[in-house]
Amino acid sequence: MTDITFAVLGTGGIGRRTLEVSQHTDGLVPVAACDRNGIAVDHDGLDVDELLEATEGNIAGDGRGETGSSDAATDGGVAASSGVKQTGDDAGIVASAQGEPTETPIDDVIAESDAIDAVLIALPNLEHDFIPRVADRFVEADYSGVLVDVLKRSRVIGMLDEREEAFEDAGITFVCGAGATPGFLTGTAALAAQSFVEVQEVDIWWGVGLKSGYEDNRGTVREDIAHLDGYDIETARSLSETEIEEIIDEHDGVLEFQDMEHADDVLLERAGVCDADDVTVGGVLDVRSDEKPTTTTVSVTGTTFDGETATNTFQLDDDTSMAANVNGPALGYMKAGVMRHRVGDDGVYGPTELLPRF
Repeated sequence: MTDITFAVLGTGGIGRRTLEVSQHTDGLVPVAACDRNGIAVDHDGLDVDELLEATEGNIAGDGRGETGSSDAATDGGVAASSGVKQTGDDAGIVASAQGEPTETPIDDVIAESDAIDAVLIALPNLEHDFIPRVADRFVEADYSGVLVDVLKRSRVIGMLDEREEAFEDAGITFVCGAGATPGFLTGTAALAAQSFVEVQEVDIWWGVGLKSGYEDNRGTVREDIAHLDGYDIETARSLSETEIEEIIDEHDGVLEFQDMEHADDVLLERAGVCDADDVTVGGVLDVRSDEKPTTTTVSVTGTTFDGETATNTFQLDDDTSMAANVNGPALGYMKAGVMRHRVGDDGVYGPTELLPRF
């Protein structure tokens, strides 16, 4: 398999870790990255170490997912004042020797996309139609290649499915929900379901310790807060950094989520595994400890061909980090998506329809 060149839209926690993990993944060459303030492009391969060092604790964007302008922030927020190297127009990628300032970062990546096999969209999801609208811009630019996201919200899948014909006409293979959950754990549930002729229930319960990555992942935390009782996408999006800190203090740094709107449900239904109503997703996030507050587990209960009821259970080791479980699978799904695209299989695919490539 020839090398896959790829770009990352957004250099918050997910985007940064994707670049980092790609250095340990054969056959992947990161050639472009962008944030709100700038873009870095090198078709021979970015100097990832320099880029990450220059932007550590130095993320462009305010973390609110404010996407009303033509180009968005990263998936992270402004780091605490003690960690910020630059602020304002000098924050983020433009602090790197490889970075160039721009007011149109996404458009600038699209302008380079003829030489880019795949694009990971690691931008805020605090507007339901934001990622689909970003995809529209690649369609309008006649991009032919692979788009990958790690979105969470169930309702976004339908918006992407509505665009499937446009993706096929453009020659785009879109791999949606390709992180940990949805993504890695969705695919695991689909495999575990093969023991049964009827699946009665799928339960996904995740645990994440985020202390060392909190500054890079404030956008992700904001999205998760939208799942707490009394909050939704709109209220979470309007929260200030101070208000987020107050919510975290109220919960002693540990946020527990029940019955989240996670795309695992519609993706498993889409693949014929079970009804979306039979899928539950919840978890625990600790932003003050690197230790996982609970073990990540997938449980699939069903009836076998011989009438037995049983539960297949899969657990992730507590020592595998969020970055390992999100970005590793995202890159694996990217590889699988490129292989589909290279044989002409374009359209929209969920993680249950593709197995990630090592």
